[in-house]
Amino acid sequence: MSLSPVKQQILETMLPYEKPVRAMEIAKDCQKEFPQIMMHILGLIRMGYVISPEKGLYVITAKGKQALGSPQINKEKAISILAYAPHEKAFEFYCNVGQPLHLHAHSLRDFAKKLEKASILSIEFHTKRGDFAAWFAGLGDEELAQKAEMLKNKNLTGEELRKQLYDIVEQRYLELVKLSGQAIPTEEEHTHTHPQ
Repeated sequence: MSLSPVKQQILETMLPYEKPVRAMEIAKDCQKEFPQIMMHILGLIRMGYVISPEKGLYVITAKGKQALGSPQINKEKAISILAYAPHEKAFEFYCNVGQPLHLHAHSLRDFAKKLEKASILSIEFHTKRGDFAAWFAGLGDEELAQKAEMLKNKNLTGEELRKQLYDIVEQRYLELVKLSGQAIPTEEEHTHTHPQ
């Protein structure tokens, strides 16, 4: 079933959000009027591409992700995406062409950690070039690549860009860990805790 351009835009807007989102926020991100967006969301619900886990909140379904071209991930694929990448396939952060930060990410988990350390200039540089999306695709994660590409299209900068990219990678990492059957890291292993 083909999607209208507005329905496609709504699904693309919802893809990076792993948590339910309000229709008003979707309308704002799509730069469209709320009543028009709400009408299309109701259509997407009827199509099975979006669900409403609670009144006023909406989330894209696996079927909705597939409509955007995201392949379903099985346990083996999740394990493969989470695997440690050898140094020559690691992501290397740069501030600009020819200006490496000597900061490498060897896995999605490692990428999230390094994202916290990388300079904003580096994050903006790689986002504009589409380097993050390309690396995620190279890991075999088309869905995460799509999310990074959609984040690029939002033209975010500064700490807001870092935060949203981190959230997308972190949520995807946790989703893949669950799919892979691996143990989910404890809160201490998972987040950076600072002594009080």
